[in-house]
Amino acid sequence: MTTEQQLRIDMAAAFRLIYQMDMHESVANHLSAAVSDDGKKFIMNRRWMHFSNVTASNLQLLDSDDDSIMSTDQAPDPSAWSIHGNVHRTFPTARVVLHSHTSYATALSTLKDPRILPLDNNTARFYNRIAYDTNYGGLATSDAEGQRISDTFAGKKALMMGNHGITVVGESVAEAFESLYYLEKACKTMVLAYSTGQPLNVLPDQLAEQTAASWDEFSGAAIAHFEQLKALLDKTDPGYRD
Repeated sequence: MTTEQQLRIDMAAAFRLIYQMDMHESVANHLSAAVSDDGKKFIMNRRWMHFSNVTASNLQLLDSDDDSIMSTDQAPDPSAWSIHGNVHRTFPTARVVLHSHTSYATALSTLKDPRILPLDNNTARFYNRIAYDTNYGGLATSDAEGQRISDTFAGKKALMMGNHGITVVGESVAEAFESLYYLEKACKTMVLAYSTGQPLNVLPDQLAEQTAASWDEFSGAAIAHFEQLKALLDKTDPGYRD
């Protein structure tokens, strides 16, 4: 099995799992993964394809340096091309890019202050490790907007997109999926904590940083989690491998 084929299988699994966890939106939102060393060639879901129908073989191979496909009937979604094309072209270490409008993260993104505060293990995971974009410019269909979004990452692996949603990047599908999973959980904690109307018990900076750093010791959990979720898919929805 080729490296690209295994990547396609893992990506297809991520689509199915995100669908099952209700972290998708209609036939919108996009996940992509680089297949070339420079990151410019990448696979992504086709325009208007529901996450539940994505398979390893129907992921579309694209080249961020070749926009001629945008004038054909095989053109990907313009906003997906703008965001993912620019991130892969300018951020080659972002091997996997997951962009979604998950419920709690999107709700948090609409607040005047969309920061994830260190309140517990999951929120502290992102302490000083997430970038914030508070300059929403509408649907990201232009190259300039896609480049602006890419630049906003500023080397971090997660981006809270104000009035929009979230994007995470990772070196593997498992790593990026785990970031998306925990980021939505962290945002849920924030929204629920705010909903009580009571003062937040924010962790001190030093403890928050210590907690965030401690997550590095659990990096293998991402692989274990993803592989066990794939095993469940193999029993209930094995068509993702096709």
